[in-house]
Amino acid sequence: MSSARGEANHSLYLASVLLRAWRREAEAQALPELILAQAYGPACQAHLLRSYGWFLLAVLNLDAAAANLPTAVADLPPTPAGQVLPAEIREFEQLERSGWLADLLQWQPPGTVPAGRLPGNLARSVPAEDFSPEQFQLWAGALDALYQRMADSLDEY
Repeated sequence: MSSARGEANHSLYLASVLLRAWRREAEAQALPELILAQAYGPACQAHLLRSYGWFLLAVLNLDAAAANLPTAVADLPPTPAGQVLPAEIREFEQLERSGWLADLLQWQPPGTVPAGRLPGNLARSVPAEDFSPEQFQLWAGALDALYQRMADSLDEY
């Protein structure tokens, strides 16, 4: 396993630790759900996006300083002349445009999201039900499933 893949898995694990704590706090009902989402949501999103960034680098067999992690395919270095962009990267581009990955990338803590689209703004608001640990667990599970599915092809490179 490359160090980038190891970092991707570690960040995914850290997100799962936060999600367990978030669910415990939610079950205790000592704080409003909104406060919990504002406290835990950004940290969970950050770990999931770090995981995704590291996995993008793993697909391209690159390592980078943590400060230079990509958060999207557009942040990756240009493909060298004569090299073909891996199919995994093209799949990620599609998911970033529409789908669960687009929702994860666009997520904002509750209280910071406009009620709907603003005129001239193509970004959509993430629905209020996405402010839960369950939604982040779905995103973490989707990332993990994608990593597992792509692991065999990455091992061939």
